[in-house]
Amino acid sequence: MLAVCAVLIAIFASYDAAGYLADAVSGLLPSSFILLFVVLKIAIALEVLLPTTLYIAVVVSLGRMYRDSEMIALESCGGGMWHVFKPVLYFSFMVAVVVAVLSLYVRPWSYEIIYQLKSQAQSNFDISQMKGGQFYEIEYANLVIFAEKVKHSKNRGEQVFVSIQDGENQKVIFAQRVYQRTDELSGKQLLLLIDGHMYEFTPDGQKGKITEFQKASYIISPKDDLAQRYRRKAASTKHLASSDSLEDIAEFQWRLSTPLSAVLLGLLGVLLSHTTPRQGKYAKVMVAVVVFAVYYNISVVAKNWVEKGAVAPIPGIWWVDLLLVLVIIVLAWHRGIFFIRRVRSTR
Repeated sequence: MLAVCAVLIAIFASYDAAGYLADAVSGLLPSSFILLFVVLKIAIALEVLLPTTLYIAVVVSLGRMYRDSEMIALESCGGGMWHVFKPVLYFSFMVAVVVAVLSLYVRPWSYEIIYQLKSQAQSNFDISQMKGGQFYEIEYANLVIFAEKVKHSKNRGEQVFVSIQDGENQKVIFAQRVYQRTDELSGKQLLLLIDGHMYEFTPDGQKGKITEFQKASYIISPKDDLAQRYRRKAASTKHLASSDSLEDIAEFQWRLSTPLSAVLLGLLGVLLSHTTPRQGKYAKVMVAVVVFAVYYNISVVAKNWVEKGAVAPIPGIWWVDLLLVLVIIVLAWHRGIFFIRRVRSTR
């Protein structure tokens, strides 16, 4: 389990670091934040990685025992599958406790720090750090900016495209040049756009307005309440438990489902590990990976359905786990796990 977990963490960290490095190179993120971001994202991912690695480890370990005929010897001695089932169940409960701590407490704490650091990084947006031909999103300002060329010596962009989400309306600006300035009265950062057109659209597309300007400015400084903006992933589990919002309910159910998945996947791994000696210990790994991929993706879809109101809070996302329980019961019954063979004495 530790070996598989280390490999998955290395893959996940490499993938995550690549994205943050790209943001750092583009000037959207200080390089000093990269390592901390990667560590925090790993802490969040462990709520899924630990059940996954437990599941794969059980399949591989018991697959080796089947290959070496150890399981046959165990059953010949009257041990039965229940003697394998019990220790895996106990260990799965131990892993579930760790996953519960990660999901209920570490997850919101990590997201809170990530959101704070991202807000801090975005509040220091500097047009001189931009590169020509790249899109930059300023999340807190609901703004996306693109400059075909950036002249760093003059601290300006040329041939500029700006997309602004203003409530329900959409604004698109094309300008010849853009500068970044500080308002003398308020001290807020401004984008100063020169010689352009602004196109405003309503959501239904029925109305619009075109404005030609020589100079226009747009505030890009964070709002005063940015740090206090509610984000359900960073909300405490206690708050989610008492919330009536569908998004909060879905997030709360997800946090509770991850410890349960550790137990269920551990038991499922026992049932999927059965192989013949000639097949080898990795024979069922591919099948196990496919089963997990289906289970995980259905869980994510179920969470989205609860958020959108397509599925009521009851059954919520629990029907996915109930379906997995049903699969485990059917496989266990088929394997005769509810019956323990006993050696008959002969005279």
